[in-house]
Amino acid sequence: MIVEALLANAAILLGMAIILWVVAVQIDDVSFVDAYWGGGMALMAFVSWLRLYEPGPLATLLMAMAVIWGLRLCLHLMLRWRREGEDKRYARILAKDRAKGRFALAALTKVFLGQSVLLFIVSSPAQYGILEANWMVPISGLALIGLALWTVGILFEWVGDWQLARFKANPANAGKVMDRGLWRYTRHPNYFGDACVWWGIWIAAASAGWWVAAATVIGPLFLTFTLTRWSGGPLLERGMKSSRPGYDDYKARTSAFFPLPPKKSSG
Repeated sequence: MIVEALLANAAILLGMAIILWVVAVQIDDVSFVDAYWGGGMALMAFVSWLRLYEPGPLATLLMAMAVIWGLRLCLHLMLRWRREGEDKRYARILAKDRAKGRFALAALTKVFLGQSVLLFIVSSPAQYGILEANWMVPISGLALIGLALWTVGILFEWVGDWQLARFKANPANAGKVMDRGLWRYTRHPNYFGDACVWWGIWIAAASAGWWVAAATVIGPLFLTFTLTRWSGGPLLERGMKSSRPGYDDYKARTSAFFPLPPKKSSG
């Protein structure tokens, strides 16, 4: 049953990716795929929960954790895309393909299908945990530990995004580096929050059985890797040096991921 349910979830995700890809080709912009990342994970958790004849307390908790996180992120990123337009990261990624008339194919293979595979893997703790947590599985102490970590992550994301939005809304801050609030202690409080959320969901899902933890640990591991080493912080920071003159100093004194007190200036 679980394998069939996961395959059905994958089919739903593929259908969504195709539909959104058609939209992206029509408007010549794939940037809204970031909103699909959160929304797709929320959908995977919700449809997994719907498959249970009688969802238990743990299944409902896991579904709520994934849906609350995913819908918040989806709305936040969709509004940002509507406000700011095409994301420079995707413009750089697809620049050569767009110049050679291969935008549609590249958007499908490099963006939507790739995002769908990664989305499915990262959300696997929620999907598998929900499907294993029938009505007999209670909310254990381990699940509460996961919920506590999830709460830390949600707060870092919400507060960090709110602080950054207020900073950008002030015209006097144009071209300046955001180094206040949570951003004083980590260069990416929202990414740190993402990692905490999905490690929290994984811990909570593990209370459904050790096999769930073993089968899905690749999800939070890969998310942490991509946020810290691949398409998260590193890709975002690549263009910051030229657009933010003080970014090198900020980078030297501020932790890249884990919140830490800022380093004292060597000067």
